[in-house]
Amino acid sequence: MIRIAIVIGTTRPGRRSPTVAAWAHEAAGRHPAVKEGRAEFDVVDIADHALPLLDEELPAAWGHYAHEHTRRWAERIAGYDGFVFVTPEYNHAPPAALKNAIDFLAAEWHNKAAGFISYGSSLGVRAVEQLRTILGELRVADVASQVALSAFTDFTYADETDPSTWTFTPAAHQEAALEELFGDVVAWAGALAPLRAAPATVAA
Repeated sequence: MIRIAIVIGTTRPGRRSPTVAAWAHEAAGRHPAVKEGRAEFDVVDIADHALPLLDEELPAAWGHYAHEHTRRWAERIAGYDGFVFVTPEYNHAPPAALKNAIDFLAAEWHNKAAGFISYGSSLGVRAVEQLRTILGELRVADVASQVALSAFTDFTYADETDPSTWTFTPAAHQEAALEELFGDVVAWAGALAPLRAAPATVAA
């Protein structure tokens, strides 16, 4: 069975990504790949791992992790065949916490598939463009389909200064985009299975 992690890519107080990830996870349960027993989806929150700024002395590509927090993170990520990253856009880029979490590891990302659910005033698309480049270096195959949520039309704000009053109200078409994204990630993750089964190599 293909295992996909929906990765919550933020850590800040008042963040919206857990709500978006919960919506995606609920929709995943209705996806044909899940109903047919071909795939399963979990939610992985980087905030739960409390990773510091990258503090490993050796490059991740060498695969020698000195710290327990890195080993726990590596064990969690290694068990998945693909990922759906939930990310906002901060100043044309993904959150630093997400980039940091990615940089902690190497082989655990290799030969897997990834898709993106982004949000922001510009739909988060510029953050995703950077993530595609970053993940490509880590041998992650990113799919073209994407869910791009607008901060203006897919969210409502009773009080803009109080995140507890913000509501996620995705437009109807986003569900179809999400189904396509899930289908592509599952398909690519399956296609890459022979590469994941091959003996791992360590960069010099």
